[in-house]
Amino acid sequence: MERTMSRPISTIRAPILDGARAFTVVWFGQMISFIGSGLTSFALGVWVFQTTGDITHYALISMFFVLPGVLLGPLAGTLVDRWDRRKAMLISDLGAGLTTLSIGVVYLLGGLQVWYIYLAVFLSGAFGSLRMPSMMAAMTQMIPKKNFGRTSGMMEIVQIGEYLIAPIVAGGLMGSIGLTGVILIDFTTFLFAISILLVVHIPRAATTVEGRAGRGTVLQEAMYGWKYIMARPGLSALMVLFAICNFTTEMTVVLFTPLILSFASTAKLGLAMSMSSSGFLVGGLVMSIWGGPKRRVKVMMIFMILLGLFSALIGLRASVGLIIVSGFLATLCVPILSSSNQVIWQKKVAPDVQGRVFAIRRTIVLATPLLTYVIAGPLADRVFEPMMAIHGPLTGSIGQILGTGPGRGIGLLFVTMGLLLALAAAISCLSPHLRRVEEELPDAVTGKPIHEKAKKQSLRSLPASD
Repeated sequence: MERTMSRPISTIRAPILDGARAFTVVWFGQMISFIGSGLTSFALGVWVFQTTGDITHYALISMFFVLPGVLLGPLAGTLVDRWDRRKAMLISDLGAGLTTLSIGVVYLLGGLQVWYIYLAVFLSGAFGSLRMPSMMAAMTQMIPKKNFGRTSGMMEIVQIGEYLIAPIVAGGLMGSIGLTGVILIDFTTFLFAISILLVVHIPRAATTVEGRAGRGTVLQEAMYGWKYIMARPGLSALMVLFAICNFTTEMTVVLFTPLILSFASTAKLGLAMSMSSSGFLVGGLVMSIWGGPKRRVKVMMIFMILLGLFSALIGLRASVGLIIVSGFLATLCVPILSSSNQVIWQKKVAPDVQGRVFAIRRTIVLATPLLTYVIAGPLADRVFEPMMAIHGPLTGSIGQILGTGPGRGIGLLFVTMGLLLALAAAISCLSPHLRRVEEELPDAVTGKPIHEKAKKQSLRSLPASD
């Protein structure tokens, strides 16, 4: 008699995807969902900017989306560690999808106003605060440690649809099916991602010493993520560096649309966003095939400096061609940076506290872009644009290099932020804890994913065949 026939009927479960196959299909579902979210994000940004003509109103959309991640991040991380991580992802996708759908309904009823968009994206961001911590923590359980570099590269590709495919598609869809049609497509992609989550298995993390030490009330567990990072100077230095990186790069992301629209059409905006963002795809593919070097910190420093320099080039001229080339080179650096950073955290943080630790890290890293969303509009409208006006104070100096007139103040902001990032990355090399973080901290993750260990344990526990 076959071995499986000796198992009690009650222990036999319906077929369900697990391990690397499960991760692959979840990854695909989330990539489709991110494309849908990118369609809505582009459409809402264009609608608000064209309705109000104000950069500050446009930038506040991003602020209200990120704000919940900052305010609720520690709580979200605690829930990710307490709950089944698949459940956390399901709640995140369903909640974000419904709040996005509500914008389309209100628009159809003729009552859409900017304040409602702020409210809806805030709620969507609140549900979304569960999304990335749960997915990153789940990846640790499903993928062997040796493949972390490649799968982190795949995770970077997930977000490519939002920046590469969505803008050029949304630019055409806005004229044919309108804002409501774009939102309905987005909602459909959320349903697709949810349907995939219903047929996969994501194992729970085994309890570790760190996990037992972090037990307590919800508040105590939420704060444990902060204590965990602060007790490890290399990780805290890495977190601060990426917070600075996010501040400077998000300034350019927020102002990219106003920069292009200051001298070009919406169609060229979509083309520039898509072509510039294609660097994400190339960088993500490189990392998904290569997996990255064994020692990642040095590579991260080099590519962060390059990211700053290429970002500065975007603001050099009012030229779609130059912006596309510079943007491509800048976005090419991002997946290499992000995936290398993610692998370090996945290896060095105990699996059963990764939800909390990753959420705290995300909270701190998002807090600096939150400041960006508040100050980007006023800086551009009231400081840099007037300075770079045709007869502005900088006409005879920097204006001779960057040009003058509408959008050139934003261009100067791009140059300033890019050079600031390059300088911060160069200075960070002086930190010994940051340089040696991979050597100072032992790996907290073993070689094989949990689902493989569980299978082996299950096979050992089966009775002998007849």
